[in-house]
Amino acid sequence: MPFSTAGGVDIWYEVKGEGPALVLVHANPFDHDLWIYQTAHFSTWFRVIGIDIRGYGRSSKMTAPFVLKDMAEDVVGVMRTTCTAKAVLMGCSVGSGISLLLALDHPELFEAVILVGGNSGASNRYQKRIDGYRADLGAYHIEHMRELVAPAFADTRLGRHLLNMWVEREARLKGDAIAQVFAAGNSTDTTDRLPSMRVPTLVINGEFDHSLEAGRRTASLVPGAEHRVLPGTGHACCLEDPAGFDALVIEFLKARELMPAI
Repeated sequence: MPFSTAGGVDIWYEVKGEGPALVLVHANPFDHDLWIYQTAHFSTWFRVIGIDIRGYGRSSKMTAPFVLKDMAEDVVGVMRTTCTAKAVLMGCSVGSGISLLLALDHPELFEAVILVGGNSGASNRYQKRIDGYRADLGAYHIEHMRELVAPAFADTRLGRHLLNMWVEREARLKGDAIAQVFAAGNSTDTTDRLPSMRVPTLVINGEFDHSLEAGRRTASLVPGAEHRVLPGTGHACCLEDPAGFDALVIEFLKARELMPAI
């Protein structure tokens, strides 16, 4: 299995396809397969690099405190390990917070940034998440995932099947490690830095996304950023409506001449 060991932390990744690099950073409480549809689709054009962030999947389960910058440097480490000099970066939820910090601290590494959720600041929901995962991982995990998709999707056969995929992977997880990811996500506020951001940016929110207003704020503060809302979806809109989501991404990339020709 491929791992990057930047900072002494094992970060698992996978590479699919060939072409320019597209780096995917998932959300709490999923793993790299949050992007299961995007990996299959965009690997037609890109070398897609999917990452299990620390605390998830096959990556290290860190229970000692760390900060968002540590998680951002994990991504840089994967890029170095895979000899990736420049990439399009896509992040969801805490992955979008990581992506914002990367675009601000390492703009030379990224052609464009696509943020799903796009909150640049602290969230008053995070303490509830921390308490829930520390108290009972098995009970809280599915409750949390259902809150991140539209109610209509969670109760479909497909929605139940997809969410159960992560329930079945709970043996790999530690509640305390997930709690540390939430604590790290709430440790950094990049809002004041957003007007200095120069990497082309797209923010996507679901219609029922709890981060919708935060995403709008981020798009309004990043120079030249675009904001799109995907109807009928929640926070995990890339999973709920992959065709609609991918169409928004392709439109954005084509407009910036970043969509490779086959």
